[in-house]
Amino acid sequence: MNMIENLFAISPYIALFITLALGYAVGKITIGRFVLGGVAGTLLMGVLIGQFGVQIDPGVKTIFFALFIYAVGYQGGPQFFSALNFKTINILLSAVVMTVTGLLCVLLAAKFFDLDSGTAAGLAAGGLTQSAIIGTAGDAISKLGGVTEEAKSLMQTNVAVGYAVTYIFGSLGPILMVSWLIPSIMKWDIREEALKLAAKLSDGKPELAPGQFNAITDLVSRAYQLDSHNKLIGKSIQQANQELIDIAIEMVNRDGKTIEADKSLALQVGDVIVITGRRDTIAAHTAAQGHEVTLPPQTTLIEENRQLIANNATLVGKTLAQIKAETNRDTARGVYITDVVRAGHSQIISADLVIQRDDVIQLTGSAIDINRVEKNIGKRLNSAFATDFVFFGIGMVAGLLIGLINFKIAGIPVTIGSGAGCLVSGLFMGWLRSRKPNTATLPLGASNFLRDFGLAVFVGIVGLQAGPQAIDTIKEHGLTLLFLGIGVTIIPQIISFFFSYYVLRIRNPIEALGCVSGGRSANPAFAALLEKAGNATPVFSFTVTYAIANVLLTLWGPIIVGIISAS
Repeated sequence: MNMIENLFAISPYIALFITLALGYAVGKITIGRFVLGGVAGTLLMGVLIGQFGVQIDPGVKTIFFALFIYAVGYQGGPQFFSALNFKTINILLSAVVMTVTGLLCVLLAAKFFDLDSGTAAGLAAGGLTQSAIIGTAGDAISKLGGVTEEAKSLMQTNVAVGYAVTYIFGSLGPILMVSWLIPSIMKWDIREEALKLAAKLSDGKPELAPGQFNAITDLVSRAYQLDSHNKLIGKSIQQANQELIDIAIEMVNRDGKTIEADKSLALQVGDVIVITGRRDTIAAHTAAQGHEVTLPPQTTLIEENRQLIANNATLVGKTLAQIKAETNRDTARGVYITDVVRAGHSQIISADLVIQRDDVIQLTGSAIDINRVEKNIGKRLNSAFATDFVFFGIGMVAGLLIGLINFKIAGIPVTIGSGAGCLVSGLFMGWLRSRKPNTATLPLGASNFLRDFGLAVFVGIVGLQAGPQAIDTIKEHGLTLLFLGIGVTIIPQIISFFFSYYVLRIRNPIEALGCVSGGRSANPAFAALLEKAGNATPVFSFTVTYAIANVLLTLWGPIIVGIISAS
């Protein structure tokens, strides 16, 4: 044992990565429908491994949580701002119900179990996982009148004791509630519900899971052999394409060999032509082209998708039909508009769709033809795989600066915190990216890594830091405080959920679960919900309730001290 302790003392990050590996391995264990998940598994393994006395700089936990929450905000930014409406009021009320219920549970526990102000405040800080209560309650205790300094010191110690005993389940309880218990009671499949909500937010277009793709493509290529009666015989490629409306000849195979299909090439009997176009359009021309044939297995037709930002003044305000007519003028082959993305959402392609400035237009065709028309549309979209570190750095700095903001409510100091600050800056940067596509690029793979790894490190360090003190305190003070903490953790979530669902009518499962985790300011629970959802749909309800909960829960510290001391 001493050897392990010495190893962890020399390199505590070995303990951290062991915690991550074992935590996510344990999280994969399935018992019936119950799956613990990597977040909860990491928290538990952190507590166990933390018994070796692992010491990690608390700043590491802070910065990795900031990275996690920034990535979460970035991914949810476009949805968040588009979802702001009157429904937000009900979500705000959900957070108020959660936090007020938590306060009442603490006060009732203090009354019936004769807890002093310090222990009750620690119960609130750990059971409601709001560390700021430790500071605000401790400050309020130091200002109590008619109390000896020795009594104040004892109450301040009890704040830490109550926090240490109740914090672990305070973190684990919401994870189990939002990722297993509530969905099991309501018979919800979180991933399925998240996909439904994502489809609703994206105008009915389904969100694809990893490995999935849409097998029905908008653009298709089909091969036909020309017979002697075909009207295209003897015509050049350019002449033929001018007669073929909305489709184009992309390749010619003659005598089993592919030949260069330049605009002057004349078509002959027996030629196999490859026609490309949108699925609905090409079907209407099938009968006129002759009989369909199969090309040799090694035949290739290389085209590309290229995304351009609509910033050409002559283009903005025109319909897709007008743009198509202009860009395909005098072409040997076709260039097709296969997607239009506006503010992060794909639009339905139709001839009368009017292009707006900064729309992202995806062109499909040969590189030569796209090069020819590119200048008529706008600037090419930067690589989707390169991070814009300028804006990433600015976003993180802005978030950390916002986190330093502090103010007073009724004389009680409230600090925004780096987590809330980076969430705000991430939301803004994600929204900015949806509006200005060449700005603040953070590829999905990169943001997913920041989100998942930042979360894993944060939760792992929480467990490592909380473990030793919690176990020692439970041995010293018995299980009463632990069970009170379980009650303070669970009861407000149950009451708040059913009140929100049946009274406030927050019926969407993902939004309801987001309210539970946000109203508790429970970051690990939110992370577990994201893990189950597989997308950013919980961000909106969590963000709104998280902001309210952070302020109200911080205020509960001095309120608890004041009420219990006066009674």
